[in-house]
Amino acid sequence: MEQIHLIQELATEQVQKLHLILESNVYGKQFLQYADLIAYQIKSYDYDSVPWKDLVVGFIVTIYLWETYLDLRQHSLLKRNIIPQALAGVITKEKFAQSNAYNIDKSRFKIMYQGIYNIAQIIVAIQYDLFPICWDYADQFLKLASLPHSEILQSIVFASILISLNTVVNLPIQLYSNFVIEERHGFNKQTYGLFFSDTIKTFFLTLIIGMPVLAGFLAVIQWAGENFFFYIWLFMVAFQIFFMIIFPTFIQPLFNKYTPLEDGELKTKIDALASKLKFPLTKVYVVDGSKRSSHSNAYFYGFFNNKRIVLFDTLLQQSTHNEVIAVLAHELGHWYHNHVFRRLLVAQAHLFVLFYFFNFIVNLQSLYTSFGFSTRPIIVGFLLFQFIYSPVETLIGFFMNVLSRRDEFQADAFAKKLGHANDLKSGLIKLQIENLSNMNPDPLYSVWHHSHPPLVQRLAAL
Repeated sequence: MEQIHLIQELATEQVQKLHLILESNVYGKQFLQYADLIAYQIKSYDYDSVPWKDLVVGFIVTIYLWETYLDLRQHSLLKRNIIPQALAGVITKEKFAQSNAYNIDKSRFKIMYQGIYNIAQIIVAIQYDLFPICWDYADQFLKLASLPHSEILQSIVFASILISLNTVVNLPIQLYSNFVIEERHGFNKQTYGLFFSDTIKTFFLTLIIGMPVLAGFLAVIQWAGENFFFYIWLFMVAFQIFFMIIFPTFIQPLFNKYTPLEDGELKTKIDALASKLKFPLTKVYVVDGSKRSSHSNAYFYGFFNNKRIVLFDTLLQQSTHNEVIAVLAHELGHWYHNHVFRRLLVAQAHLFVLFYFFNFIVNLQSLYTSFGFSTRPIIVGFLLFQFIYSPVETLIGFFMNVLSRRDEFQADAFAKKLGHANDLKSGLIKLQIENLSNMNPDPLYSVWHHSHPPLVQRLAAL
């Protein structure tokens, strides 16, 4: 106990130093002022009379109504079946009609079934106290298994129950989306066997990776005491970096086959592009995306001087070599302008703020009481905090999309500067046609949802 107390004192001392660092900067000082004001307001609401459950349901319903309003705007525009003037000489009426039919099907399913189904799950779970019921089941499981009682073990069982329920409950939506909508429009290449194999693999990987991380998450919070936010942030940053390293090497190959691109004209052109930009390319892979879907993509990954490029086999089937090079020039534009690193920094700042405010929510007894809990389990506190924080997360998602669209324009401009404008135009058009992407998005819907600008805007900028 004395060692734990000393460690907690050390944590408090380090957090005080962090405060001093932030106070030495104008923006850091403003952040602390606003954060302390919000924290004071949060603590002042720790009364049983505060309707936390009603507030959370209100947040969820408000976000759902806003999203549905945007979906209805988009659905209405799709049904008008109007080709944008900028695409009139580029897209045939037949292809545009196919694209519209696909997007109308997806939109109708989302509005009439998926959206209602998802919000119903959450509201039923909240209103009928399914979370405290699952928490009690987790406690009973530990007793039946003759395992020692601890908050961390009970939290692992609790999380496993929620993950299992979520996997089963969402199966109908996933099955209909893949084997009805995607198959109807020629995209689905999965068999039922492959679908369930992927589902089972994902479920067990989530448990195998997620449960130790959850145990570490809870242990760090218990270890650090009242000022845990800084240490849990460091823990999650370390995990994200670790996951980014192991994911492409050990996890992705469990789902897809990655084959080195054969020597030839395309490989020579890719090597020449990388050499010209001093991009530290070590490998070029082709992934068999076609075994699940005919959608196509390309991306790069890796740290420092160990970058690798991945091309979907569907992209190679649908595009010329010059168009593939233009698409890669766009992707390398993200590397050249440090977009990935910048987004990573923004994500970590976002995570820091999230944990900073969770630090004040986690001990509000009235919050737990409102949701049917007599104790204050940390994992439950984090779950409830995410519900309360959901309006903020929604707005952050919007601003992240704004930043992403700006980066996409900059990456397009980079490819244009390298002399690939015409090939990138034709490549983007082919990708849009082959993927049956939405060619006439509602402006408000697009601004709110899309991380990439609409095709019309990208072609105009090129």
